Amino acid sequence: MKYFVEKKSIVRQIWGKSDTVLFIFAGAAAEFALNKAVDWLYYTGRLPMDPLGRLFSTVSYSKRILFAQYDDALKIIDSITSIHKAVENKRGQTIPDWAYRDVLFMLIHYSIASFETLERKLTLTEKEDVFDVFYRFGKRMNLKGLPGNYTEWLTVRKYDLGHDLVRSNYSVDLYKQYKKHLGRFRYSVLIEGQIIIVPENVRQLLHLRKFSFLKLILPFYKLSRVFKLDGLIKSIILPAKYKEEIKAMDIV
Repeated sequence: MKYFVEKKSIVRQIWGKSDTVLFIFAGAAAEFALNKAVDWLYYTGRLPMDPLGRLFSTVSYSKRILFAQYDDALKIIDSITSIHKAVENKRGQTIPDWAYRDVLFMLIHYSIASFETLERKLTLTEKEDVFDVFYRFGKRMNLKGLPGNYTEWLTVRKYDLGHDLVRSNYSVDLYKQYKKHLGRFRYSVLIEGQIIIVPENVRQLLHLRKFSFLKLILPFYKLSRVFKLDGLIKSIILPAKYKEEIKAMDIV
């Protein structure tokens, strides 16, 4: 049976654990807020009304693709393309290719950064594997200008981080929505996670400090996984509304 992502792929290890996926979520939440195309996410009204649900939806779609059989994964990607085309037709404008690429590049970056934060350093071959999976994702969406390999991606990613991000009124409002929907304590946890995982210029644009207190707690959290106590910790710090979705993320 052919899968979009082979069972031995490091991508399945990364996306098969809820804690690594939650770090991916945290990083994407930061970068989404700064992207110059974030107005597209505001256009439907879904993002400001339910920012967490919108981000979980993006992560959920990605996860479904990464664990689906090959033909099923292609159908899901095509449905995503179709949904975006419908929004474009309604607005009478086209979402620029660079905006799609930026989201794809977020998934590559935060997949690698999350795993390395919680597990271990990835080898170059494993990083190439991560890149290849999302490269095929982008090719199916007919995105133009995709780099051909991981090394080229590093260069393009650096350029995009310097040109496609800006702190805007959307950024400020989106963080207000994060705080409103998460509450003070969980919002603080989100910020601490973002400090660890976002690139330097993202941290600067969001006015985040350099040191995260979460770094002091991570060794104890990793130890808690050995004794199967991490589920209890996540149940305390995560919104009850999304507990079932988060629990379902644990595949590996």
